[in-house]
Amino acid sequence: MKKFKYWLLLLLILPVMLLSGCENVTQRANTQDTWKQIQRRGKVVIGLDDSFVPMGFRQKNGKLVGYDIDLAKAVFKQYGIKVDFQTIDWSMKETELKNGTIDLLWNGYSVTPQRAKKVAFSRVYLLNKQVLVTKKKDHINNFSDMKGKSLGVQNGSTGAAVLDEYPKLLKDRIKNHKAVLYDTFPDAFIDLNANRIQGILMDEVYADYYIKHQKDSLAYQVYTDSKMPQDYFAVGMRKGDKTLQKKVNEGLAKLQKNGELRRINKKWFGISSNYLGPVKK
Repeated sequence: MKKFKYWLLLLLILPVMLLSGCENVTQRANTQDTWKQIQRRGKVVIGLDDSFVPMGFRQKNGKLVGYDIDLAKAVFKQYGIKVDFQTIDWSMKETELKNGTIDLLWNGYSVTPQRAKKVAFSRVYLLNKQVLVTKKKDHINNFSDMKGKSLGVQNGSTGAAVLDEYPKLLKDRIKNHKAVLYDTFPDAFIDLNANRIQGILMDEVYADYYIKHQKDSLAYQVYTDSKMPQDYFAVGMRKGDKTLQKKVNEGLAKLQKNGELRRINKKWFGISSNYLGPVKK
């Protein structure tokens, strides 16, 4: 009988303990400024999806390269801090950030109202938009042509969020009114090429770079709708990291001023642009 009471008490207490633990983690993420800790260890940890070309991806030899890789290294070089890039499950990115596994999300991370409830953003550093990628042979020239067809999106991506937020644009037209979810875009392209899906909703920067580097690049078609909202890339961080936010913003501004931003833009996009978006609160 005593043993039964013990287990009953444990079952009653455990949910409260778990809830309290979650609240403590969230409170710490929203209030703790970790800049001094980052300085002491001389390293900042950035979470990314290492298949997101050209922002952060691995070459055939396994080396991690990309636009965001260069940009992040250039920002923290100014503070004498090394950057440790950690591959994460992109669908769990905000959880990884909140739990302290990583310090930043810097990987073509779009500013959205939903994400703003969970994280703080740096200033915008790149413009982007969501596009529909199809095969030319399927003669899909607009969103309406996707009626009854299968669409792929990356799980946890901006495309997945936009699909739900603006259902009349595309979601209401596709087969079963539900997209096929993929862990990575390369997985989605495998199914697109095999005709298991007929379209992918994805980032324009990814689509342009990926298709350009395919042997059969002319087999693909990229379409965007004027009603599709503009997409803005920024760095995501815990709400309590006010100093880190300030350092990233100041670092980006210095890269713009000294010409390094222009060089990185030219390297990855072939455009000698010195654009740096407005600060996002």
